[in-house]
Amino acid sequence: MSRTDRIMPGVRSAEHRAASDYTGGVYGSMLAASVVVGAATQDSFPRSELVLLLLLTGLAFWIAHVHAQLFGARLARQALDRRVVWRVCREEWPIVKAAVPPAAAVALSPLLGLDIQGAFWLALCVAVAGQIGWSMAAARRAGAGWPLVTVTAVVNLVLGLLIIMLKIFLTH
Repeated sequence: MSRTDRIMPGVRSAEHRAASDYTGGVYGSMLAASVVVGAATQDSFPRSELVLLLLLTGLAFWIAHVHAQLFGARLARQALDRRVVWRVCREEWPIVKAAVPPAAAVALSPLLGLDIQGAFWLALCVAVAGQIGWSMAAARRAGAGWPLVTVTAVVNLVLGLLIIMLKIFLTH
């Protein structure tokens, strides 16, 4: 039992919270939705390019977040060893994982008979659903009760709807 668990029963330790922090997934899902909206403003955008753009953007932002975390640790005078680097890489990986479902939706959209606009909408809905799902998972893993989980889901739904409204505004 950690010191935090002994002092404040029911409150998870900082280490456990860090290991179950899915905020990168929420961020990555919002990023993916934004990428889809940006691509949808183009007259013609090949599906394969959108799949690559989603995955590579997620990867680029993951690298940026890892760099920022490691640079911040360095400024705090913590030694950077391989274990620290791998831990930070793992903690930030949900940013990349969040790009996979919207990219898969685009890749599979022809099997569903969707044109490119249909693929954009499918990817956008998948990204927003992912954003809501990641936020709910983060809240539950942090020990939040269902009322707080519901609040975070609603907040992320509203944010997702704002992104969808942006797509409607930009493409019409």
